[in-house]
Amino acid sequence: MTALGPLDERLRRIRAIAVGASAGGIEAMMQLFATLPAEYPLPLICVLHMPDHHGSQLTEVLQKWTRMKVQDAEDKAPIMAGRIYFAPAGYHLLIEEGPMFALSCEKPVNYSRPSIDLMMETAADAYGEELLGILLTGANQDGARGMKTIKDHGGMTVVQAPEEAKTRVMPMAAIQLQSPDLVQGLAEIKTLLLHLGGLHASH
Repeated sequence: MTALGPLDERLRRIRAIAVGASAGGIEAMMQLFATLPAEYPLPLICVLHMPDHHGSQLTEVLQKWTRMKVQDAEDKAPIMAGRIYFAPAGYHLLIEEGPMFALSCEKPVNYSRPSIDLMMETAADAYGEELLGILLTGANQDGARGMKTIKDHGGMTVVQAPEEAKTRVMPMAAIQLQSPDLVQGLAEIKTLLLHLGGLHASH
């Protein structure tokens, strides 16, 4: 596996991973999560734009592709390592001190509920430099502002290479608003996640 050298010191500080996507996102997440071990030492907090009537099957679909436990985030539940959490369909997912989840029915942001921006902005407030933000394929600009907030709080940002994304609007918007730490294809992001897990497992 590729050693990431100078990045390792930053990666060792990471305590949570925030992931956002819309169009093409299910396939991208399947690729990223397929090889993660059941005991992955960090939580992955995900927002994927889905029509409300499809959202209920999302966790079941992705559970078939990963050994980690996949579940909908629940209001006031603590955030635990080794889990892949999704915002329930029709709710904004916020991160509060604890850290723990909060669900909100506030109006859509960027025409989206759940909003990637809101999840990432509140996660940046909760985790600061200990957060890794990953933005994948998508058809609108949701997530760009959230990634900038993560960066402004000292966290790390990784954007899927637009030329590889099924829909490039979302990654392009994030790249134009800030300078991501890494712009990578899914295979490289998967390697990064495994490397990150290995760094924390060896603590």
